[in-house]
Amino acid sequence: MLKRIAAAACLAVAFIGAVQAQERGTENEAKTMVEQALQAVKAMGAEQAFQEFSTPGGKWHAKDLYLFCYKLDGTNTCHGANKALIGKNLIDLQTADGQPLIKNMAGIASGKGSGWIEYRWPHPQTKKLEDKKAWVARIPGYDGFLGVGVYK
Repeated sequence: MLKRIAAAACLAVAFIGAVQAQERGTENEAKTMVEQALQAVKAMGAEQAFQEFSTPGGKWHAKDLYLFCYKLDGTNTCHGANKALIGKNLIDLQTADGQPLIKNMAGIASGKGSGWIEYRWPHPQTKKLEDKKAWVARIPGYDGFLGVGVYK
């Protein structure tokens, strides 16, 4: 009987882990979302695309993935998880370990044009600090970049 209870508990833990893994986006999904967003900006213009990216639910939200957009000076121009950030200059925003997050993202966008950045950030559901990485890419013909982050 004890073995059955232990086996059932192990299965429950494995199931919960599998469900949580399905709810989290992957690096490939994040990068693909950025690439698709760049095409949307090209097709409809930055202003209209940014409005769509900032609308909760729908095409630009998948699992725990959403888009964020910044001008190179650090001004937020779209945010799929927190519209209150739009219009704010967050160039000095730091991670829990003091990394200048937006400044470093802008550096990738203005330097290489695109790439991954790794940092620690509170998970919105658990509120615990977790390892995260974001794919950021410069928006052609626009003084800014967009990105999508994934929790590892």
